[in-house]
Amino acid sequence: MSRHLLLVVDAGNTNIVFALFDGPTLLNQWRTSTDIKRTADEYGVWLTQLIALDGIKPNDINAAILATVVPHTVFPLTHLCERYFKCAPLIIDNGNSVGINVEVTNPREVGADRLVNAVAAHAKFSGRLIVIDFGTATTFDIIRDDGAYVGGVIAPGVNLSIEALDRAAARLPRITVAKPPSVIGSGTVTAMQSGVYWGYISLIEGLVTRIKEEVGQSMRTISTGGLAPLFKNGTDLIDELESDLTLHGLRLVYDRRKRAEI
Repeated sequence: MSRHLLLVVDAGNTNIVFALFDGPTLLNQWRTSTDIKRTADEYGVWLTQLIALDGIKPNDINAAILATVVPHTVFPLTHLCERYFKCAPLIIDNGNSVGINVEVTNPREVGADRLVNAVAAHAKFSGRLIVIDFGTATTFDIIRDDGAYVGGVIAPGVNLSIEALDRAAARLPRITVAKPPSVIGSGTVTAMQSGVYWGYISLIEGLVTRIKEEVGQSMRTISTGGLAPLFKNGTDLIDELESDLTLHGLRLVYDRRKRAEI
């Protein structure tokens, strides 16, 4: 007997995450680098082999939702769902509603991932929220207590900053993101790590403090993204860690959209 699983696809500028949900339960997720030249068949061969390791067959998947900030990925990922899983995905991009008010000058400019994060954060936490997403860019998104998205801040991502140092400074080594043993580095590598790590901690603390002062009300800060655990440990201004916020937000959007069709 086949199962009824939902395939969730979050296509970002750096990585694409595929995840499977059985109702509200996240079964597993897989990550690959974003490559606009990759075909539906390349995705299909890769993904069907991975789900098979969990005992899942392609016909166990009967629904899909795709959020992307990379327009060139829409066609191959849509074709992947249709050819390998026999379902047309619900596509969420900058032009689609996710069921919340988007109160900014041009709602179409807001990335699908940021709006989906707002859906998930509001569903799990009450009150006014700041959602920090450590992705290709580091974004700070503001959600009002009624769930409306009211704006945010976009800063260069951590890895972008490291790549910029690597490209522009010939004598500086390539480093990984890590919390150094002290703020003052005893060598080039630890000095660079301090600049990146404590520099971003200061960015987080400064922006969160200024956002709260501007709003003038108490706010809860939620962090997500691959580097979120590392930075949560460096400051008391991040209240909650939700590593899979975007995936759960996509599931919620799919469920709500389908209920609205009934």
